Amino acid sequence: MLSSLDDSAARARAATAASSVAAFEPLAFADVEPGEDQRWSTWPATQPSERGPEPRPDWLVTSAAALDTELGIVKTGKEADLWLIERAVPGAPPDAPGTRSLLAAKRYRGTEHRMFHRSAIYTEGRAAPRRSRDVRAVQRSSSYGREVARTEWAYAEFAALRRLTELGAPVPYPVQVSETEVLMEFIGEGRTAAPRLAQVRATPDELRDLFHQVMDLMRTLAHAGLAHGDLSPYNLLVHAGRVVAIDLPQVVDVVANPNGFDLLHRDCVNVCEWFTRQRLECDAEELFAELVGDVTR
Repeated sequence: MLSSLDDSAARARAATAASSVAAFEPLAFADVEPGEDQRWSTWPATQPSERGPEPRPDWLVTSAAALDTELGIVKTGKEADLWLIERAVPGAPPDAPGTRSLLAAKRYRGTEHRMFHRSAIYTEGRAAPRRSRDVRAVQRSSSYGREVARTEWAYAEFAALRRLTELGAPVPYPVQVSETEVLMEFIGEGRTAAPRLAQVRATPDELRDLFHQVMDLMRTLAHAGLAHGDLSPYNLLVHAGRVVAIDLPQVVDVVANPNGFDLLHRDCVNVCEWFTRQRLECDAEELFAELVGDVTR
């Protein structure tokens, strides 16, 4: 459940925000209180480094007067749960730009889950400065250490989303990160999430187009010296004919990570095996050789 601010903080914040929505229907902002499953927008509390890159999309709600409302769980995963959030300014016209949007909130859970046990495969060679106390806590798997690990994975995913957005890769726009929660663009129609590539039934022409989009995604990463690290048809969404990559905390620097080329090869095998089963020829070794050339160029 989302927690509301205390009365005094909520009133102070609403009063401050009133000027930013003066053009809308007048509301008694001092009397606005977050309801059940609501909180005030966490955007104003984030630092510039915890926000998505500029230029920001027109749909992004940055008003301090906005409320975040939980609409339910989209997906429960092994490492994190994905929630659907509506961020909206109370009283704003439905068609007013930048006053209402649907977001996906990815919330990481504890280190007892699968990804955290194999995290060293991805984090080798990654610049992730920690205080010595944090290192010891993570190694001991104390309560504090588990919280540190969860936060690191959230920030790693946000950093990957920022980088790939800046590269022009097809990923959800990263809105913000705070502690163990990453807020990002919701990819779907209405309140229904887009299907995974593995769920799509495509014509031969549609499948060929999806294949080329996946190849372009992998080339974009390789040109930047990166690999997804866990790419498969289960973490590629298809929305309005467009492929969108998700689940990105493990993105690796192929050269800096000792496992980088192995992970890139696994991505090639996973993708090519799936397309081959769909009767579209794909040579994993040929693709891997091409991408290695891009990485080392």
